[in-house]
Amino acid sequence: IGDADNLKDKGIEIVNDIKGVGKNLQDHLETYIQQECKTPNTLYTYTKLIPKVLAGIQWFMFKSGPCSKSFLEAGGFAKSSSERKIPNIQFHFFPSFVINHGLEQPNTHGFQLHASPNHPKSRGHITLNSSDPYEYPKILFNYMSTPKDWSDFRKAIELTREIFSQEAFRPFVKHEIQPGIHAQSEDALNTFIKDHVESAYHPCGTCRMGKHDDPMAVVDPENRVIGIDALRVADSSIFPQITNGNLNGPSIMVGEKASDHILGRQPLAKANVAPWVAQNWRDAQR
Repeated sequence: IGDADNLKDKGIEIVNDIKGVGKNLQDHLETYIQQECKTPNTLYTYTKLIPKVLAGIQWFMFKSGPCSKSFLEAGGFAKSSSERKIPNIQFHFFPSFVINHGLEQPNTHGFQLHASPNHPKSRGHITLNSSDPYEYPKILFNYMSTPKDWSDFRKAIELTREIFSQEAFRPFVKHEIQPGIHAQSEDALNTFIKDHVESAYHPCGTCRMGKHDDPMAVVDPENRVIGIDALRVADSSIFPQITNGNLNGPSIMVGEKASDHILGRQPLAKANVAPWVAQNWRDAQR
C-alpha cells in the first residue's frame, strides 16, 4: 500500500496505490539558548559524584529530592509576529545545560530555554530502499527548507533573549553561552541555527487523514486506510498538520478515537468550541 511508482521499482506487488503514504513528514525542531548562572543552584551540582549518589539514594529510599522531578516544569507560548492569531513558538525552561543530546556534561552552573517554532512549513518524506523489510528506509525530513522556518527560529531566539533580559532573571544571568552575544546579525543567527538545531522527536504526518477525494489522504476521518477493508492507523502519522505542542497527548487521543470507531461507539456530539484568542491579537505580539 503506497505510491505505486516507488513500489514497482522495488518489485513490490501493488495492493492499493495511495500517493500520500510516506509523504507530508513533519517534525518539531528546537534550539537551546543558554546562560551561565551567577548562583550555584542549578543541576550542575548533581554532575558531581557525591551529590549524584546522595540524590539517587534519596530517590530510592524516599521517592523525593532532585531525582523525583522532570525539571522541564516551566514553559510557555508566544507568537512570532503580531500578524499571527495564535502562538506558534513553544518554550521549555531547564535549570542546566543540555550538550550534544545530554551526552556531554556541563562545566559550570547555567540554565537554558528550549525554543521551538511549532508550525514548520518544511515537509519531508519516507521511501523504501528495497523490498527487504529489514533494510532501513530512506528518511528525508527536509528540515529548514523554507525561508519562513528560518525567520521563525530567529524570532524565537530574539524572544528568548528578551525573556532572559527581564528584571526577574538579573540575579541569575551572568552571560550568554550560546548563541553568544556576538551572534546578532541574520547570517550569524542562521549559522548558529544550522549548527545547533535539534529534533524534539515529534515525527508525524506520513499517513495523513483526509477526505476520500483528497489525492494525498491515506486514512479517512474514522482512521480507516482508504480503499482497504479492516485496516486502520492509530498514531501521530495521521496528523495532516503537526500539532502546536508536544505529540504525546494528541497521539493518546488518536488511539482513543480509533478504539471507539472499532468498538462501534457513537462519537461525542460536535462542539467546535473556539479557542480563546486575545482581542488585541492584530496589534500585539504577546
